[in-house]
Amino acid sequence: MKPGLRRALARGLAAAAVLAAALASASAAHADAAGEAKASALFDELSGNAAMLRVFLQAMPKGGDLHNHLGGTPSAEDWLDWAGKAGFCAGSDLKLLPPPCADADRITRIAAERPFDYARLVDHLGTRGWQQGIGRDEVSGHTQFFISFERFGPVAPGHTVPAMEVALRTSAGDSATYLELMHNPDAMMAYILAAPDVPLDETGLEARYAQELAGLAPVIAKARAELDRDEKQVRADMGCGTSSAEAACGLAVHYLASAFRALPPAQVFRSLIASFALADADPRYVGVNIVQPEDWPVSMRDYDLHMAMFRFLEGKYPRVHRTMHAGELAFGLVPPAGIRNHMRKALDAGAERIGHGVAIAYEDDAAGTLRRMARDHVAVEINLSSNDVILGVRGGEHPIQLYRRFGVPVTLSTDDQGILRTDLTQEYMRAAREQGLHYADLKQVTRASLEFAFVPGESLWRGRVPGEPVAACTAGFDAAPCRALLARSEKARLQVTLEQRLDAFEQGLDRLMPAPGGKG
Repeated sequence: MKPGLRRALARGLAAAAVLAAALASASAAHADAAGEAKASALFDELSGNAAMLRVFLQAMPKGGDLHNHLGGTPSAEDWLDWAGKAGFCAGSDLKLLPPPCADADRITRIAAERPFDYARLVDHLGTRGWQQGIGRDEVSGHTQFFISFERFGPVAPGHTVPAMEVALRTSAGDSATYLELMHNPDAMMAYILAAPDVPLDETGLEARYAQELAGLAPVIAKARAELDRDEKQVRADMGCGTSSAEAACGLAVHYLASAFRALPPAQVFRSLIASFALADADPRYVGVNIVQPEDWPVSMRDYDLHMAMFRFLEGKYPRVHRTMHAGELAFGLVPPAGIRNHMRKALDAGAERIGHGVAIAYEDDAAGTLRRMARDHVAVEINLSSNDVILGVRGGEHPIQLYRRFGVPVTLSTDDQGILRTDLTQEYMRAAREQGLHYADLKQVTRASLEFAFVPGESLWRGRVPGEPVAACTAGFDAAPCRALLARSEKARLQVTLEQRLDAFEQGLDRLMPAPGGKG
C-alpha cells in the first residue's frame, strides 16, 4: 500500500473511531436523560403519597452520609438490648443500673413482662416520645437529645462493634454507597480525658503542642490497633468475604476523628491534636471535626480559641481534611451577638465542609459568606430531622433553599439517626416533602455527597460539578484513560459505582412501582 494511501486510511480509521465514541457517548447521554426524565415523572406522581414516595426513595441509590455520629446511631432499643444482655436493670427513675440489681428490675424482665415500662425507657433514651409530644412542656428537644447520651452512657463501653454493625446495616438498607463515620477509638478518648486542666490561650499553643507530641505516638498506635480489631470483628459478624456476606459488606467506609468543644481548653487542644495525628497516620481516617453543642457556655466562650487551634494544626498536618460543626444555632437559642459570625470564622479557620450551617441567614454579610462557600466549593452537611428536633428549625425557616439559591453544594445526612429516629431515606423524604426538592435535585445532592466526601483520589467530575465527566471519561467509563483514573482513585471508583447504580435504578422503575391500578 502506498504511504499516502496508508496515512489516509489511518486518518479515516481514527476519525471513524472518534465518531463511534461520540455516537456512543451521545447515545448513552440520551439514555441517561430519558431515564432521568422517567424517574422525575414517577417521582412527581408519587410525591403526594408518603408511603409510595418512601418505596421510591429507599430504592434510590444514594452517595454518602457525611455527617453520622457513631455514638448516636444505635436506637434506644439497641442500647436496651445490649444492656439486657449485660444484666443491667432500670431504676424507678429510668436510670440504667449495672448488675447486681433486683431481678424484677432487669431490662430483660421489663422487656418481656412490662411493655409499657419498656416504652417509657425507649422514650427516655431518645427523642421518640418527645417527637410525639411527650414531655414537650417540660424539656426542649435540644435537652432531650443531648441528655440521651448521658442516659445510655453506662452501657456504651464495650459496644463499639455492635454500634458499627448498626451503622453499616442501616446505611446499606438506605441504598447508600459510602459512609463517613465520626468515631474515636476508646484509647483516644481515654487519652483526651486525661489531659491536665491547665490555662491555655492562643499564645501557648506551640509550647503545649510540643509537650503533647512527646506522648502521642503510642496513643495513636493503640487507637489504630483497636480499630483493626473492631473492624475485623465487624467483618466476621457480617460474613464479609464469604458466600453469606451481608449487603453492608459492600458499603465503603471511612472515619472522621472528633474533638470536643465543651471541654476545658487544654483538653480540647489535646483532642484536636490526637484527631489530626490519627487522620494523618491512618488512611481509614480522612478528616477531623469538632463536636458537642455549639451553644453551650464553654463552646461559646472559647469559640475563637478553638478556631485558632484549627489554624495552628492545619499548618502541622496540611494533608488532613477539616469539616466543622458550625452555625448549629437558632435565633433565640443564644443572644443575637452569638449567632452573627461562627460560620465565617469556621471558614477562616480552614473548614472544607460545614456541618449543619442552620444560622447562616443570621450571620453578618450572609450573602458574602454564601458566595464564598460557592466559590470555594465548601459543601454544607444538611441534617433536616436534627435541625427540627434540636433547634426547632423546619420548613421555610430552614436555609437549605438559601444555600441552593447561592450555588453552595448541599448534601443530606443523618447526624444521630438512632436518637432522632431517622435514616438517610427519611432525610431525602423531608427534603422532598418539606423543602420541595424534586428528583433531579436529589440526584444532584447524592452526587455531591461523593464529590465533597473526603474520599482520597481524583474526582470523576470536571471542576467539581457532578454530571460533567473529566476528559479521561468523556468517551465512557470503559475507555482506557478512564479505567486508568479509576484504578488510581477511590473517589472516582465510588462515583462511577453510583452512576451505574442510578442508571440501573432509572431503567428498572417499572419493576419498582407498578402503574396505577396494579398494572405493570
